[in-house]
Amino acid sequence: MGAVRRRPLSLTAEEEAFWRGFLRALTLVPRALETDLMTAHALSLSDYCGLMHLSEAPGRRMRMGELAERCGLSLSGTTRVVNRLEGQGLLRREPCAGDGRGWHAVLTDAGLARLRRAWPAHVASVRRNVIRHTRDLDLSAVAVAMSHFATDYPHRSF
Repeated sequence: MGAVRRRPLSLTAEEEAFWRGFLRALTLVPRALETDLMTAHALSLSDYCGLMHLSEAPGRRMRMGELAERCGLSLSGTTRVVNRLEGQGLLRREPCAGDGRGWHAVLTDAGLARLRRAWPAHVASVRRNVIRHTRDLDLSAVAVAMSHFATDYPHRSF
């Protein structure tokens, strides 16, 4: 005998409204942020994300796989971003010490300078496209909820 299949419970009207709004935001917000970054600084959102995470890493270096995970990209997508940024002199690749197969992405001084120039435009875009819509929310509670997405699925390959 097979397992009894239960019909999934429907979402409440409030849950459904949240889900649909969240799904739309997942689509539209990154597009808006990317458009603003490309227009002001010729950086894609993935480029900015990579530069940002490297700027925060010890020694401004990170293994390629960790960078991919932090940016929510596949390894091949990360390789494309790293190739593009390396071609602009914004980062370089170095072999991982003691691991002949691993590579670090390392943020250069030029990359840090480019990130610093783009940061004000990015913050303004985040305020305009995200923060202004959250005025009535408990941002600490929302941040905790959002962090669960990352911790519940830490090793998803995209």
